[in-house]
Amino acid sequence: MNVLITGGCGFIGSNLAKHLVKLGWTVDVVDNMSGGDIQSLVGEKIRHLPNGSFLPHFYQSIKEKNIARNQEEILVIPDDLISDGVLLSIKNKQYDIVFHQAAVPRVSYSVENPGETTYENISKTVTLFEACADNVDRVVWASSSSVYGGALNLPTVEEERGKIIPKSPYAWQKFAVEDYAKICADLYDLDIVCLRYFNVFGPGQLGDSPYATAVSAWCYATKNGLALRSDGDGEQTRDMCYIDNVVQANILAATASRPEGFRGRCYNIACGGSVSNNEILELFSKRFDITIKHAHERPGDVKHTLADISRATSELGYDPKVLFWEGLNRTLEWWGLE
Repeated sequence: MNVLITGGCGFIGSNLAKHLVKLGWTVDVVDNMSGGDIQSLVGEKIRHLPNGSFLPHFYQSIKEKNIARNQEEILVIPDDLISDGVLLSIKNKQYDIVFHQAAVPRVSYSVENPGETTYENISKTVTLFEACADNVDRVVWASSSSVYGGALNLPTVEEERGKIIPKSPYAWQKFAVEDYAKICADLYDLDIVCLRYFNVFGPGQLGDSPYATAVSAWCYATKNGLALRSDGDGEQTRDMCYIDNVVQANILAATASRPEGFRGRCYNIACGGSVSNNEILELFSKRFDITIKHAHERPGDVKHTLADISRATSELGYDPKVLFWEGLNRTLEWWGLE
């Protein structure tokens, strides 16, 4: 199986790439490095191309020499996901599956920069999907639980989408692309699976970047003797999803079959349980010498998330193996905080 992962040097993309290589898949990753880091692939065999323009020449060369791509080697293309070379390689049917993980995911940044993030998260995705039509077997795309806009009904089933409008440009951008995924199925017969990630965390997630989640930011602060920031009253709850579960979901979405195809069908990817910020901070307070800095609620944030994962379980075979507290312990150990 030949695959392309956009955002492949980010937290989710890099973990997916590593696992796919172990499964024997041939993996290319493209990342503009705005939020990703090549260090996320440390320990893997890596081959770099200077940029996307070299990609078609690379594959033409190995074809002319009649040599196989080294499956154990991740090919890294540091470039925009819609660079000419990347799009041409897709159109040349180089890939069976495209895992579209790249995005500008910061809610607060989208509030401050709606035009820029709309271009990054919608326009580029439309261009990518256009290249994939008739040229790949399937696209697995990273949507977000933010499309629910703070759902009234918990746990939240996929049909709750649209009952409340999204609360941020980022959430609306994901919402809009979900609609476009269905249009692609109708107009271009492009098979797309949309995975609505809830809050993803785990080892390897940076804690000192603007993209950091609360767990990784608190681990970083604890490790470095900094105050842990708590937004609002701390009673907001999240369905936290450990990274291994998300990797599993992507692989299932790429390999599952459905008689009518997926055609933009959406799935909640979470654990089906929730925990409050205060509960997590209580554990940190008991185990570590910390201080907590209180801050105002962030614009665009929702108060509670809790997923109903029965559709993903029944249709994809999704079964989250690592629940929150075990995942948190694994994450703390990775940070050297045990």
